[in-house]
Amino acid sequence: MRLIIPHPGHFPALKEILAYKESEGLKDVAEVYMAGSPDVMGSGRATLHAALVDEIKEQTAYAHQHNVKLNIVMNPSCLGGYHLTLHGYKTFDWYFNELDKAGVDGVTVAEPYFVELLREHSMETVISCVAHVDSPQRAEFFEALGADAIAVDTNINRDFGILKAIKKAVHCDLRVLVNEGCLYKCPFRHAHFNLFSHITSSRAASSQNAQVQPPNTFGDYYFDKCISIRVRDPSQIIRSPWIRPEDLKAYEAIGIDEFKISGRANAVRWILNCMEVYHRRELKGNLLEVLDCPSELRYTFYLDNGLLDGCIDQWKNCKKICDDCRYCDELTSKVLKVIKK
Repeated sequence: MRLIIPHPGHFPALKEILAYKESEGLKDVAEVYMAGSPDVMGSGRATLHAALVDEIKEQTAYAHQHNVKLNIVMNPSCLGGYHLTLHGYKTFDWYFNELDKAGVDGVTVAEPYFVELLREHSMETVISCVAHVDSPQRAEFFEALGADAIAVDTNINRDFGILKAIKKAVHCDLRVLVNEGCLYKCPFRHAHFNLFSHITSSRAASSQNAQVQPPNTFGDYYFDKCISIRVRDPSQIIRSPWIRPEDLKAYEAIGIDEFKISGRANAVRWILNCMEVYHRRELKGNLLEVLDCPSELRYTFYLDNGLLDGCIDQWKNCKKICDDCRYCDELTSKVLKVIKK
């Protein structure tokens, strides 16, 4: 098993993560990932601290001292077409070259053009879940472009038929995000990624005099709707395609042994807890304590992880027609409680 750990981006956080890894004997922690420079490109998630090249070089060297790889995430779902301009090409090619010289082990991208651009560099090319790889055909497409690893779309986390088909179709490594708590088949997912892509790349647009201007939003509509839907219908929490620590063995049984923890915008203490729980493959208490997107649900609901033993057997074979099945609806009343203030 290889655990891929979120990193907020600042050096003290990396030191704390790696110190905890060694003090607790978390040998499965193999890689950390963090955002790249906002002066070059944004990403599909919220970013707390985006390190510059010199910082990245220093942190990469430190990670290597602890036998851990470092991956830079550059996975916006939209770049406003800037990447296909001559200036965009020169900028991104220069930046990838700088990351390569800094010793970075891999780059996570969602844009197919970047997959081909990264062929000229020695770093691993990892396909982000933002690319929505949800079929063997799409996986084959990205592998043919040059992918070394693919983080599959979380919507297929519990569809073992598709996971097996993808595993059979490609030779590159496959990763699953274990603790993303987004709605299953979320109608806001594409739009939300686009929003974050533009917000986190606003500095890049400004510094490059690009035509894409930073949005002056009045709030995060998608996040607010996401929360309200689950408060009104808590069964949506159960339907979310998260993976319990105890169920990692089911994925190893079909040849998937790379498990990525989501949540690089969370506090370090929360990240450390997720590391330990997934390394130990055991969680006693509220599963929502380790779920990301949105982690705020843990203050409203208590999801008893111990009562979920064996549910993976149902989900593995589920046809995902919820109106006919109703399994998650019935399960919700048994395992999920509202936290009384």
